[in-house]
Formats: sequence, C-alpha cells, structure tokens
Amino acid sequence: MWVWIAVAAIALVVLVSIAVRLLGRLSGLRRAAVKLQRRQEEALRLQAGAEELQETILALQEKAELTQGKVARIQAALGR
Repeated sequence: MWVWIAVAAIALVVLVSIAVRLLGRLSGLRRAAVKLQRRQEEALRLQAGAEELQETILALQEKAELTQGKVARIQAALGR
C-alpha cells in the first residue's frame, strides 16, 4: 500500500513540474504574440504613412511638371 502511495506522490510531483514548465512556456508565447501584434499594428501605420507620402510625391511631381511647362512657355515668349 505504501508503494502505491509513493508512486502516486511521485507521479503527482512529475505532473506538477511538467505543468509549471508548460505554463512558463505559455506565458512566454503570450508575450511573443503581444509583441507580434504590436509590430503588425506598427507596420500597418507605417504602410499608411508610406502611401500618404507616395501620394504627396505624385502631387509634387505633377506640380513640378506644370511649373516646368510654364517656365518653358515663358522662355519661348522671351525668345530664349
């Protein structure tokens, strides 16, 4: 009878130690998932900023082309 109690106690100790390790790993995975989610949100914000910057660059490029055309017309009118 004492043997069965000892076996059960050892099994319980092993089970508890495995559970503690597993919970430790799960908390680490949870922290990693939170970090990954933050990085994803940051990447989405950066992507939106990059798209806005691209639109601004296209608008500036159009303005530069219009200005270049005006300068060319002015120079043609001046005879250069």
